[in-house]
Amino acid sequence: MYKYSSYIALLLLAISLFSCKSNTTEQAGTATGNIDTAITDGHPAWILQGNIYEVNVRQYTREGTFNAFAANLERLQAMGVQTLWFMPINPISKVDRKGALGSYYAVANYTQINPEFGTMADWKALVKQCHNMGFKVIIDWVPSHTGADHYWLEQHPDFYVRDSITGKAISLYDWTDTRRLNYANPVLVDSMINSMKFWIKETDIDGFRCDVAGEVADDYWQKCIPELKKMKNIFMLAEGNKASLPRDGFDATYTWNEFNMMKLIAKGERPAFAIDSVIAQTDSSFPTNALLMYFTSNHDENSWNKADYGTMPGAAHAPFAVLTQTLQRSVPLIYSGQEEPYLDSISFFYKDTIRFENYARAGFYKTLLTLRKENPALAANAAFRKIATDNDKAVYAFERSNGNAGVLVVVNLTNQPQQAVLKNIAAKGEVKNVFLDKPEQLKNGQVFSLKPWDYLVYSY
Repeated sequence: MYKYSSYIALLLLAISLFSCKSNTTEQAGTATGNIDTAITDGHPAWILQGNIYEVNVRQYTREGTFNAFAANLERLQAMGVQTLWFMPINPISKVDRKGALGSYYAVANYTQINPEFGTMADWKALVKQCHNMGFKVIIDWVPSHTGADHYWLEQHPDFYVRDSITGKAISLYDWTDTRRLNYANPVLVDSMINSMKFWIKETDIDGFRCDVAGEVADDYWQKCIPELKKMKNIFMLAEGNKASLPRDGFDATYTWNEFNMMKLIAKGERPAFAIDSVIAQTDSSFPTNALLMYFTSNHDENSWNKADYGTMPGAAHAPFAVLTQTLQRSVPLIYSGQEEPYLDSISFFYKDTIRFENYARAGFYKTLLTLRKENPALAANAAFRKIATDNDKAVYAFERSNGNAGVLVVVNLTNQPQQAVLKNIAAKGEVKNVFLDKPEQLKNGQVFSLKPWDYLVYSY
């Protein structure tokens, strides 16, 4: 009887301890083992080996609608795209509108759909279809300003920053089609949070890309983001590269400094090893778990600065695209049309349909996106080690590792043939040449010969 009672007591204690542990882990989002709910290093686990594809709905198809875009989902899925970032889907203000159609970033109503793209029912159906196919969906959010005829201007004039002399709501920068919001107003703060919650609750999106996030008060994000993340394990991307943004709760920020350095290297104005200086600067100022969105183009850089067809022209694009996919902390971005590639700027304020015909880069991107998904060494939080060479001015090399998995990357960042000897690599013996899809033997002291703008990626 004593032994039996003891056994029951121990069993009940074990069940109790397991229950407590399970509940604690559940709150952390990792109990079920479901990657949709799991959290790793403070981030949704699903983004760590993921990627982002920016969708310009207006210009993506001749129709410029959600329904027309949906016809591309199967192709994007086959290419390996995981997270779809839709540029703003809200109605656009008409007052002070720029161009024929206006800027997506002059929002007239935060909880409605731009009729140019379709209806709310169309949007919900698209999100559901995306989810059924395994995509994540995030939307572009414009919190720093509204369009010039947002109904808040009439109903809540105190939501806006106003000129001290005229009393008129002021614009941010030279964006004359917008009016700047006043985050010192607590009612505005709550209204904006509720507007963001609307899209999670009503349409089941998976996160937000927040426009000029650094122009919004830190205390807003510190209040807003935890409230949003209580609703769903969402991904928060900030347009900005301020170290305060990840501390405010953003999962990832932009890599403007790294991108600008890549542009200089592509022009031959900086050596390959100059990348190290901006990486070191980020590492010294950002939290160790902060994620970074690397890119060779996006809507701003394409429309205004000729990325990537002008900033990294021709064959120069490839090695930098490899870097965006493989560097430490990276969550890589591909912009609409880069897989074609569409070698022109895409208009911001007018209809300017992207012409898809050949998808010449689709295979290149598929190789990289598949490698990210399959090799844990390319998880954003996996280890990074720079590899010294005897030609660091021209050749950039590094290894990523996670447990027994590894990736070695060697890129020629010049328009001339180069040779380099890599020093002290971990990737020895048989490895897979990812782009040739065949095994190769590697050893220390090996000479790597690279064509202009060449790239080598090995997986093991």
